[in-house]
Amino acid sequence: MNAKITRRTFGKGLLATGVATATVSAPYIARAADKELVVISYGGALQEPHRWLGDQLEAKHAGLKVRLIPSESQDIVAQIKAAQGYSPYDAMPNGEPPHLIAMKEGYIQKADPSKLSNYGNVFPEFIEKSQGYGVPATFSLIGLAYNTELVKTPPTSWADMWNEEYKDLVGICRTSSNLGLGTLAVTAKIFGGSEDNLEPGWEKLKALNPIAGRSPRILAQMMERGEIGIAPLWNNDAAVAEAKGLPIRFVKPDPGPVAIVSIMSAITNTRHPDLVNEWMDGIISAEYQAMAADAPYYFGVTVKGVAIPEAARPYTPSTPEEVTKLQTVDWSKIVPVRPQLVDQFDRAFAI
Repeated sequence: MNAKITRRTFGKGLLATGVATATVSAPYIARAADKELVVISYGGALQEPHRWLGDQLEAKHAGLKVRLIPSESQDIVAQIKAAQGYSPYDAMPNGEPPHLIAMKEGYIQKADPSKLSNYGNVFPEFIEKSQGYGVPATFSLIGLAYNTELVKTPPTSWADMWNEEYKDLVGICRTSSNLGLGTLAVTAKIFGGSEDNLEPGWEKLKALNPIAGRSPRILAQMMERGEIGIAPLWNNDAAVAEAKGLPIRFVKPDPGPVAIVSIMSAITNTRHPDLVNEWMDGIISAEYQAMAADAPYYFGVTVKGVAIPEAARPYTPSTPEEVTKLQTVDWSKIVPVRPQLVDQFDRAFAI
């Protein structure tokens, strides 16, 4: 997958009219009595698809407990890397930037397609993003969210953030998050820079005189409270806010929102590799993908043959034209300098 996702291999399957009948693969072990599969997950409502899949596995295996740990903390990674013998955790999702680090540092494993019955249904572009480590679980979009009580003219493009109407209303997220890094990268690219040349992005962001949030969740809360009126935000966070009845709306801005893939991987030295294979195969089943794509989660679909639910269409690509407009980031250029980018952000915006 390069700067744009092509329609030729991605769009047709994504926009199929029916949901395929792929299911979680047959168990590789006869009984999982008194075993616990420990999976790193998300917080809040976004954890619910994982909980649903965990319930499926528990029903299939007498005595199995699937425990979900809602965390994006680096403490988790430190525990995995420090483990003597078996890891205390068995599987974890990572966005593209931490996925590259996990590959390099060796605490996640390559997937074995022969043990994943649904692997052949995954879009090849997403397999390319995973580099064979784990399975492409979903993707989320970075677009523009706005508070309708503060912003009367909805934005239509990334460049609209610099409109005079939005002066003193713009928020951005710290570059310690994928949201903040993606915002920096897309700003650089639309104003003549690139992943190799982020300076145009820095200059344009500083010109906004934005209000900075330390994390995506905090940024979303700032918008909900009316402290900011417009900000680059995850589609999922904007959807959850709107579902609460808050005056938050999401826009897929021109020339295109940024898609960031989340990849579910087996953790090196997992105690239960066969159960992890079942878990990953469930993640890329059509049944799981269709549920995760629907309200209130709105995760992007990574496998062929899954229809986009009507409710999801404001938050995720639903036409071939929208698919071709998706932008991606070459994280291999950004991840090696991430600590410097965090430091530069904190100095520029007084975090």
